[in-house]
Amino acid sequence: MSDETVRRLPTTTEDAWPTAGGPQGLRRVELDAAQALRLLGSVSLGRIAFTQHARPTIRPVNHIVDDGVIVIRTHEGAAMTSRTLRADGSGVVVAYEADAIDPDTHLGWSVVVTGYAHLVTDTGELARYQELLRPWVWQTMDYAVRIRPDLVTGLLLAPADRPTGD
Repeated sequence: MSDETVRRLPTTTEDAWPTAGGPQGLRRVELDAAQALRLLGSVSLGRIAFTQHARPTIRPVNHIVDDGVIVIRTHEGAAMTSRTLRADGSGVVVAYEADAIDPDTHLGWSVVVTGYAHLVTDTGELARYQELLRPWVWQTMDYAVRIRPDLVTGLLLAPADRPTGD
């Protein structure tokens, strides 16, 4: 799929052909990592998944994509902050997901990134991220977490070709 096609991804269309009780006439298209990261950078909200008490935990957060990494803001008492404060500096494995799917046509996209999350400790970088990424909740967010992608997958839900009549 070309970059131009990705830039023009539909979220609504008259070309989707729903059938009574059947599929919505969609086709699934796998996106490459660069296309997926561009789409991720086009929205500000996503979900971070990590392990808490040996169980999966998912939190909605806002983010930016900065030079191929995902950055979120967090606060001192947040579970994500404590997970990234590991003494050995290894970070913690997370998944990050965001999407833009039209609820009526079901057209759009979904991106999932897996990688290691690390607390941003450099004061200059932290100040820069605090300027670029405003918290979306009314709470002091003094920390930033950087997710370096190891695996990036993206899926486009596009209109299927209309069936041809006989």
